[in-house]
Amino acid sequence: MGGGTDSGGDSAARRTLTSDEANRLAITRFLNYQAGGRAVTITVPSAAGGLVVTGSVDYRAGIGYGVVRGAGRDTSSDGLIQWTAAAVLVHPMTDTPATAPPAPPASGWYRRPLQKSGSALDSSLAIVLGLGSDRPDNAELLPQNGAALVGKDRVRGHSVDVMTGPNVRANNGTSFAPGSNSSSAVRYWIGGDGTMYRVRAGVASESQPVVIDFDDRKYVPVWAAPGVTPAG
Repeated sequence: MGGGTDSGGDSAARRTLTSDEANRLAITRFLNYQAGGRAVTITVPSAAGGLVVTGSVDYRAGIGYGVVRGAGRDTSSDGLIQWTAAAVLVHPMTDTPATAPPAPPASGWYRRPLQKSGSALDSSLAIVLGLGSDRPDNAELLPQNGAALVGKDRVRGHSVDVMTGPNVRANNGTSFAPGSNSSSAVRYWIGGDGTMYRVRAGVASESQPVVIDFDDRKYVPVWAAPGVTPAG
């Protein structure tokens, strides 16, 4: 998972956030939006083998794009993927590249509505879109809503604080609460300046959480596939 210790952030006793920690958690989604977009790796749990999506998310346009690879029975999903809050487009490939081409192919896409429940992949894609916001959260309300510091960690050489936070609300209005897994809440791996490096969140359809790593790879601007608009 990109070089972090992946300890789950349990190296320190759970405690209430300080004002500085609450402020950093409050601005972390806004910083993603302010940056325009982020490079991302999404590890999606599945009993069939699991999926990994490697690509970029444009937080202002609300579009994600990248390569999806599977393990086990999930290899049938290999190819390109693009998504919005309303739709998922897949472009199957037998020889999937390591990174998605900057310009999406002009044809060969299969479009379907993004499922609001029952699909770990779709829930994960929607969660990722929900990790950007055009305004900071209310730092004073976060501790009141259960946000807490649960540990410290390192992710790809970055020292981070691991915090529980509010459930992720995707752009389609769906709120993703933890499913029946070991995560008691959505966890955020946050740097000293508020940068989001990792998020772990439960999905109701799987026993394991989805893990979202915001990579040190350079963000590649997302071009919309044919028929895709920023609003989905």
